[in-house]
Amino acid sequence: MRCPYCMNDDTKVVDSRQVEAQVRRRRECEKCEKRFTSFERVEFAELYIMKKNGARQPFDSEKLRLSIRKACEKRPISFSQIEAMVDDIEAKLRNEDSIEIKSSRVGNLVMQKLRKADPVAYIRFASVYNDFGDLDAFEETISKLKGGARNGRG
Repeated sequence: MRCPYCMNDDTKVVDSRQVEAQVRRRRECEKCEKRFTSFERVEFAELYIMKKNGARQPFDSEKLRLSIRKACEKRPISFSQIEAMVDDIEAKLRNEDSIEIKSSRVGNLVMQKLRKADPVAYIRFASVYNDFGDLDAFEETISKLKGGARNGRG
């Protein structure tokens, strides 16, 4: 690492510690002996979402967060629970074999999380995601949800 004071390339690490998702390194220049701090963080490869219509767009965790928040509006789900859902879904997507992820995969992961967290939030999300056109679609989803809860799967 180059010294920001004298531009010398010879510096040594004096102290190193983990700070949240990055490493903080205290360094000292071998030439001018001044100290400075650097931070190291992991830079992930960009994920892309493949939409149903074939369009490709960059993954946006904020868009995911907002859609989950909207489904959870006025429900007993905390902000930290929503953040944990977003973090877990993003981690699962980053562990996929490809950087191109089908939107259906993201939607299914969200529905899994919401189904465990709150049945009303799950129905809200599913109704938009699955584009329910009539009451029959709602009733079918609610029946499956009730059936799964009775069988210990909900």
